[in-house]
This record gives sequence, C-alpha cells and structure tokens, in this order.
Amino acid sequence: MPELYDVITMGRIGVDLYPLQTGRPLARVDTFGKFLGGSPTNVAVAAARLGRRAAVVTRTGRDAFGEYLHQQLREFGVDDRWVTPVDAYPTPVTFCEIFPPDDFPLYFYRQPKAPDLEIRESELDLDAVRSARVFWMTGTGLCAEPSRASTLAALRARDRNGITVFDLDWRPMFWNADSTTSESDSTTSGSTTSTTSTPTARYREALAHATVAVGNLDECEIATGEREPYAAARALIAAGVELAVVKQGPKGVLAVHRDGTVADVPPLPVEVVNGLGAGDAFGGALCHGLLAGWETEHVMRYANAAGAIVASRLACSSAMPFPYEVETALTAGAVASRPTGATP
Repeated sequence: MPELYDVITMGRIGVDLYPLQTGRPLARVDTFGKFLGGSPTNVAVAAARLGRRAAVVTRTGRDAFGEYLHQQLREFGVDDRWVTPVDAYPTPVTFCEIFPPDDFPLYFYRQPKAPDLEIRESELDLDAVRSARVFWMTGTGLCAEPSRASTLAALRARDRNGITVFDLDWRPMFWNADSTTSESDSTTSGSTTSTTSTPTARYREALAHATVAVGNLDECEIATGEREPYAAARALIAAGVELAVVKQGPKGVLAVHRDGTVADVPPLPVEVVNGLGAGDAFGGALCHGLLAGWETEHVMRYANAAGAIVASRLACSSAMPFPYEVETALTAGAVASRPTGATP
C-alpha cells in the first residue's frame, strides 16, 4: 500500500537568483539571493507550509545546485524521494529583475535541456500518483519528451481520481518554435499539417484527464482560444474539468464549477515587492482549501490572500505563508507592509 500524500506535484525545478536590490536592471545588480524555484515545486512548498503532506516529482542536474535543491526541499518539509539526478544536463538557473509593482522580467537558463524535462514514465511511482489526494501538473511538462509522455501517463493513471489539477502554466520560450503554430495556421499550400504537437492540442489532451484547471487569461487563451474570463471558464469546463479557476491579476480571480457555482473574488490589497511567487502560493492554498472541503468562494479568498502575502515579499519558496499569516491577512482585509530590511 503506497504512502498517502495530500499533494504530489510534477514538473519544473531550479535555482532562483533574485536581486537583493530592486528597481535595477541585472547589469547594475551587485548582490543576489539564492532560492529554490520552479512553479510546481513552489506549490508543493506552499502546501507543506499550510500543513499538508507534499512531495514533488522532478529531476535536477547531478551537481552542487541539485544538492542545494534537495536540501531546501527537506528544510521546507517536502518529500524529495522522486527528485532524481540527470547526468547530461545542469540544474537550471533563473534570474529576474524586480521593478514593482508589476514588472518582473524572467531570464531562464535551461539549455541545452532542463533535467526536469527528462522525467521518464518508467521511473514514475504510479501507485503513489494514483493515491495522492491532489495531483498537480503543469503545461510546461507537456512541452517536450519524455516529460510529455510521462505527464500524460500520470494523468491516465489518476483516471480523474481525487483532485487532479492542471496548472496551465504557459511559457512559450520552453516550446519548440515548430510546435507553437496555432491550429488556425495549420494548413499550407493546400495540404494539411498535423497539429497534434501544438500547445493547444497538448493542453486539450491533458484537460480531458483533469478535474481542476488554473490559469491566467493568456494561459486560458492558449488552452481554449477564449480570453474573456467567463467564456474561458466555460470552455475549460467543456474540455472536461469540474472547476475552472481564471486568474485576472488586479481584477482578482474567477472560479466557475460545473454545478453552476460561481465565485468572482477581488484581490486583497497589497504593496507589491515581487509578484513572481504569488501564483504558486495561490496554488498551494488552492490545494489546501479544496482538501479541506471549503466552499468555492472561501477557497478563492484564502488562495488570494496567500498569493498577496508572497507578492509582498522578495522570495518565492521561503516566502510561502503559514496558516496564521493567511488568517491574519483575511481578518485585516489587506496584507500589512513588511518593515524595511525584513527577511522574506
């Protein structure tokens, strides 16, 4: 009998190097902080911070940065048993620039290939994936083989059991240029070119196995062709999910359930320091609220608050909130500004 996990996430991992000086381009930054990164990995950290038993399925390089990521996962209480090394590729590094309140350019160093795209189906513990209360996968996991086949194998093993979350996670720079042609551009010179490798086709394949879909407006458009929030939510439900969560940035979040429940929740006021980790905190809190069986609106408000807290801090992983912090923000109706020089 496999050990029961509340949350298993699968996909991207790496080292985030964040400037310790905000409002400067990288060329003028002198000091950086080093943090565990990668969206699904941060979701596992966020869930663990909220008291959930979490694990991540991913791969690193066989190098010092890979060792660092194992250390960080253990410190955050995330099971790293399915984090394995790849000899051929280095652990990825990501830099960002920080220009509050809404400009945070990312620079991914994942060449020639990221180890987390080398997750292989033969190495998956499908019994554990099948039995987890929540399984969380991402769009990035569909961008290359063997990760794509492994992600779909995990989804098929789940067979829509429990809560299966598809984080739409659209990162166009990770997809081969030949695979990003839209379906409307799939005919040339009277002949038809196969569209099975387009992101939209891959997303639709995964949506058929998911019970929850989460994404911003750009990601929803890639998955469904719809950008208007309510139309996007309806399209996600038509594609197979039970709950569609559409993140609208400063307009808040829209959640629509197949049973007709709708929650359109405004954001929590916050003085933004770095918005990059907010979505991952939202994801961990979403898992927590769904597992708790809360009403949809309460889940969204709680997840919004968790995201806002991280947006008020510099880091991602180490900034994930504890339950008392989320409750304090909800009670106050806003996120309190951190003192200058406070640790993330």
